[in-house]
Amino acid sequence: MALTRCIFSSKLAIESLPYLIHLVKGIPDAEVYWKPNDDLENSLERACGDIVQAVQALKESLGTSYPEKQELLQARAYLSDLSNAISACDEYCSSRGLSCPFGRAQLQVQDFLATLEPTVRARRVSIFTQLDISIDTASSTSVEQTRLGSLTIPRLFNGLWQMSSPAWGCSSSRKQTAALAQLIQCGLLATDMADHYGDAELIYGGFRRCMKPEVRERIIAASKWCVFRPLNGPITSRTVLDAVQERAGRLKGRIDLLQFHWNDYNDKGYLPVLVELVKLTKSHPSLVSNIGLCNFDAEHTEEVCEHLLSELGEVGVVSNQIQFSLVDSRPLFKMIPVCEKYGIKLLTYGTFCGGFLSQKWLGVDPPDIYSESAGLTPSQRKYFDVISTWGTWADLQELLKTLTTIAEKHKVDCSNVAARWVLDNPAVGAVIVGTRLGVSSNVYSNLKVFSFQLDAEDLQQIEAAALGERARKVFEMMGDCGSEYRSK
Repeated sequence: MALTRCIFSSKLAIESLPYLIHLVKGIPDAEVYWKPNDDLENSLERACGDIVQAVQALKESLGTSYPEKQELLQARAYLSDLSNAISACDEYCSSRGLSCPFGRAQLQVQDFLATLEPTVRARRVSIFTQLDISIDTASSTSVEQTRLGSLTIPRLFNGLWQMSSPAWGCSSSRKQTAALAQLIQCGLLATDMADHYGDAELIYGGFRRCMKPEVRERIIAASKWCVFRPLNGPITSRTVLDAVQERAGRLKGRIDLLQFHWNDYNDKGYLPVLVELVKLTKSHPSLVSNIGLCNFDAEHTEEVCEHLLSELGEVGVVSNQIQFSLVDSRPLFKMIPVCEKYGIKLLTYGTFCGGFLSQKWLGVDPPDIYSESAGLTPSQRKYFDVISTWGTWADLQELLKTLTTIAEKHKVDCSNVAARWVLDNPAVGAVIVGTRLGVSSNVYSNLKVFSFQLDAEDLQQIEAAALGERARKVFEMMGDCGSEYRSK
């Protein structure tokens, strides 16, 4: 599988499919047997995650260009073979009383085949069952709420970026839905995902559809339309509607918050797209109810707001999702004043710096980010670079000492203090907490953020350890919010 990962990670998604087909076919051919949670079952769950990622890579490579007819035919043929192989494997597993390891993969394959062959009836994939869950009143009432457009949202979101790669760990759809159910029961009713986070929309959509109506109506699905390359063809109301319907189809219902990312500011196409998106919240409220931005800097956030005011007489967008933490406090410089001016809320990610802002990293040497034995996740590799821009490892140790002292004072965890500081900043609506569904859970620890408030002494100590010249350095070296995702 390591070779296959290298192939699809090198933009050779089609070329990886024969290897994946061979793997799936080999299971019934070899009459393989496994037990619940043994090493082989766990390996097959990882292989399922690899198939999801390979098909996602294929979606992105074919969906953002004008592929040759032969390339499309080849993709359809391989995907059909892969789907048939998974079905045969499922039949074998059912006949032997084994768990079916490739349900997520089949869902992803069928979703893409439906895009390539819209007139062909998709194969039915039954990996979800009716869920009889309720929201725990005690937990949900302790969760802080705020208004976001037409929504009342919890101030912690569940983030599904971790589903974009098996590098964070893999689990079955059964384990993932159980993890989502736990989050909902604890009152964390809002989940953030994106069109390119693997099968996140598909899993969440299937999960949401299986809940009781009274619970389903209370949960909040936030997703994204991310435009990394020029759109195929002119921007029309039909183009925008099709894009929204595609995402709503995967979510099996309304998008409560659709966040829009546009890569190239030199191409002003984002302005008419946003006009059409805001119009859709009025003409198709059952499809999408609120529009936000994602990784827009302050200058272009203001440009968007002024354009929408001019065209529609309203700001139209309700949020901007950006990186914000004690180590990356760039929003303090320009973004927060713009958000306060136009009534926009910030949804923040990276608040825990991939887990580096926790007691686990206090008193230890810096990790070798290129060492496999270090066991770092992609987010930790990303935020280690941010920390290195902000200061030294010794500086981080001093910050962790400060956070730990404050955490002990309030009887919470170090990461809770880091999140509380972000939540208490003006214009911040919610913090997005990355969730490794079915792999690990920190839900009860994360809820402690609502159990205390920082006092003046706490704030003085935190800001002395984290802000000042180091904060200015990050802003000057990385640029304003979202600049790291765009070419200079």
